Amino acid sequence: MSVSNTTDFTNPSTFILLGIPGLEAAHVWISIPFCIMYIIAILGNFTILFTVKTEPSLHGPMYYFLCMLAVTDLGVSTSILPKMLAIYWFNSREIDFSACLTQLYFYHCFSVMESGIFVAMALDRYVAICNPLRYSIILTNPVMANMGLAIMLRSGLLALPFPLLVRQWPYCRTNIIPQPYCAHMAVVKLACADTSVSSYYGLFVVVCVIGLDVIFIALSYTQILRAIFRLPTKDARSKTFGTCISHLCVILAFYIPSLFFSLMYRFVQNVPLHFHILIANVYLLMPPVLNPIIYGVRTKQIRDRLLRLLTHKGT
Repeated sequence: MSVSNTTDFTNPSTFILLGIPGLEAAHVWISIPFCIMYIIAILGNFTILFTVKTEPSLHGPMYYFLCMLAVTDLGVSTSILPKMLAIYWFNSREIDFSACLTQLYFYHCFSVMESGIFVAMALDRYVAICNPLRYSIILTNPVMANMGLAIMLRSGLLALPFPLLVRQWPYCRTNIIPQPYCAHMAVVKLACADTSVSSYYGLFVVVCVIGLDVIFIALSYTQILRAIFRLPTKDARSKTFGTCISHLCVILAFYIPSLFFSLMYRFVQNVPLHFHILIANVYLLMPPVLNPIIYGVRTKQIRDRLLRLLTHKGT
C-alpha cells in the first residue's frame, strides 16, 4: 500500500475499496453469482417495465407502482454493482472522493425510495380491498403522480445529509474502505472526528423512516385482513388475499434483511468482517432479483401477458 493511503491527510482525493478483505484470492469466483444476479435483476425489471408498457389492461395504479419499484431496483443495483464487479474482475479499487459520495447518495436515496413505494403499494391494496367501489375515484392519475413525486422528494431529501455530513469530516487516518462500495457508515468510520451526528442520523433514517413505513404498512394490512375475514366464503377470502401475496413477499424480502444488516453493522462486533460484507452484498441484490420474479410468477395478468409474448414469438 502506498504511503499516501496510510499517512495523515484531511481531504482524500480518492478512497480505496478493498472488496471483501481476506477473500481477495476468491474475488473472481465470488463475482460470478453476483454478476448472474445482476443480469437477472436487469432482465427481470426491464421485462416488468416492457410488459406493463405494452399491455393496456395493466395501465392501472397497482402496475404503475410496480414499474416505479422496477426502476428503483435498477437504480439500487446499478449504483453499486458495476464498480463492485470492476473491483472483483480488474482490481480497480480506487474511487474518486466525489464519486464515492455520489454512489453513497444514490444507494441510500433509492433504498428510501423503495420503502416509500411499498407504502404506496400497501395503500393501493387497502383501497382496492376495503373501498373497491371508490378505487378508480381515489387513485386517479393526478393522485398517482403526486404520490410518486412525494416519494421521490422524500427519498432525495432524506438521503442528502449522508454525503453532506461525510464531506465535512476530516480523514486523517486512512482512505481505505474495507468493502466493495461506499456505504454511509463504512465511510464515516474512517473519519478522525466525533461523527456521532452521522451515526445518529443514519439510525434516525432506519428507525423513524423505515420504521414508520413498516407501521403504516402493518396498519394497512390489519384493515385489509379485517375486510378479508368479513367475506362470506372461503374461496372469496382466498382469492382476495391472493392479490396481496406478491406485495407481502417483496416487503419481507426488503425489510427483514435491511433491519438485520443495519442492526448487525452497528451493534454486533464479534462477527468476521468478510461475513458482514457478504451479507451486505446479498442484501443489496436480493430485492432487485426477487421482486420481478415474485410479481411475474404470482401476478396472473403479468404472467399471462408474458406467456402471450413468448408464444407469439415462438410461432
